[in-house]
Amino acid sequence: MEKKIALITGASRGLGAGLAEALADTHHIVAVARTTGALEELDDRIQAKGGSATLAPMDVSNPDAMAQLCRGIHDRWGAVDLWAHTAIHTVPLSPVPHIDAKAWEKSVAVNTTATGTLIAYVTPLLGDDGRALFFDDPAPLGAKFHGAYGATKAAQIALARSWAAENTKSGPRVHILTPEPMATSHRGKFHPGENRAALAHPADEARRLLASIGEIA
Repeated sequence: MEKKIALITGASRGLGAGLAEALADTHHIVAVARTTGALEELDDRIQAKGGSATLAPMDVSNPDAMAQLCRGIHDRWGAVDLWAHTAIHTVPLSPVPHIDAKAWEKSVAVNTTATGTLIAYVTPLLGDDGRALFFDDPAPLGAKFHGAYGATKAAQIALARSWAAENTKSGPRVHILTPEPMATSHRGKFHPGENRAALAHPADEARRLLASIGEIA
């Protein structure tokens, strides 16, 4: 395959979908998300602009599924040129003493544990020349009612920062990028009355972030 390979975890909507579409001119997209219908709609948009995608309707918190995915990528293409990790679990707002146990467990599994698992699985595919992208969200850290999301998202970014520090001389390049507030369903659950017209569009923000690291012009 002449095109590079981009693995997008959390690709069905929002920033993940925006990244997939922005990269489709130069990359074959491996799109991972739980929602099959949304992945198929993404595939339609990518094909309409002349790109190609492989759809992987999977849950990133399932380590066996992620192992199968990475083995399949290795067997088919041998490597990944870019991995963008946007998969996130939006935890319902709650005072810390009242955080639902199941919501907490799901948040830890998706936002934190899955990140560590995927780093281990994807690193060999990236080699020394690949890039890994993570997306910080510092505003909820320590904010009231954001305890579960803020804690597990902060843990995710801490893992990414440590990985980046470990790879300053060898290994894949790790980028931690900070998007502007975007009009996504994720943000809408935290800010239901917000004026969405004032927020960045995920597709525009995806292109801005990729351009900031020289991945697209």
